[in-house]
Amino acid sequence: MCALTPYLIFGLSVLIIIKIINKICCFWCKSKVYLVGKTAIVTGGASGIGFQIVSALASKGCRVIVADIANLEQAVEALKKTTHNPQIIGLKVDLESFKSVREFAHQILASESRLDILVCNAGTGDHMIRRITAEGLERIMQINYFSHFLLTHLLLDLLKKSAPSRITFTSSVIAYISDIKVDKLLPDPDYYESFWSKVTTGTYGGSKLCMAAAAILFGEKLKGSGVTANADLPYCVRTPIFWKSIKNDRNYLAALTLLAIQLYGKSAEEGAQTTIHLAHSDEVKDLTGNVFLDGMIFPRPRQITEEFCTKLWNYSVEYTQLQPHEVKC
Repeated sequence: MCALTPYLIFGLSVLIIIKIINKICCFWCKSKVYLVGKTAIVTGGASGIGFQIVSALASKGCRVIVADIANLEQAVEALKKTTHNPQIIGLKVDLESFKSVREFAHQILASESRLDILVCNAGTGDHMIRRITAEGLERIMQINYFSHFLLTHLLLDLLKKSAPSRITFTSSVIAYISDIKVDKLLPDPDYYESFWSKVTTGTYGGSKLCMAAAAILFGEKLKGSGVTANADLPYCVRTPIFWKSIKNDRNYLAALTLLAIQLYGKSAEEGAQTTIHLAHSDEVKDLTGNVFLDGMIFPRPRQITEEFCTKLWNYSVEYTQLQPHEVKC
């Protein structure tokens, strides 16, 4: 049998599934809520889904801080031009560095009197190459999950002060097949070579599983504070997140999947709709600790057990080097 046959079968299966799903349902946020006087932060807001979230919130009059590292100035200018909202600010943050995250949070606390919406959206898909950050963590896990865990804690007092306020975490349907173990958030080198880790997108899927768990954890811990937390589960969205992975390690499985998504997937604007909904719609203002798919509450991934959540919270506090006084819930 040709070595590529499993990849071809998987790619064709994904193609058929995408076509069926996108024909059946595509949620669109229809909220009319005006956001003048509100402030939002969107990580990864300079491209893809994040760009569309910023555009939607800014078009409703919201002051939006775009937190990103690449193409920031160009994105902010484009957003101002299309929304006619001058209150779109670009601030650099490198989620690969906890020092950068802390500096970003310090800037926000020094310059902003309120924070109504925190959209933890940024992510990278270059998951098949094992890279360790300066803090000793797996790079994809740090960018996609740990830095958002840290940032949320650092901004939580401001969110509480501005209550009612909301936190959204961008997860993914890929979280449901993640094989990451909570005791192995820094996987061994052999993990990256296995066929199954390629199918489950390895630490990318693991980071998205942790983002879903974060929404559940913060939602539970912040009950009664006026701050809600929920996760979105985008799927089959035409964004460039995995192209770097294909280029660097010739991931044929990712290439076939991306080809299918480019042909039949959602646009970035369509993929952003549930997060836009969670960020400001009255329909979900009192809902917290949930994961949403196409605007509806969806069952949490089976991996997210009570034990998983307890261990993940403790490891996250330890790995992000949060001090006792910085753990706000």
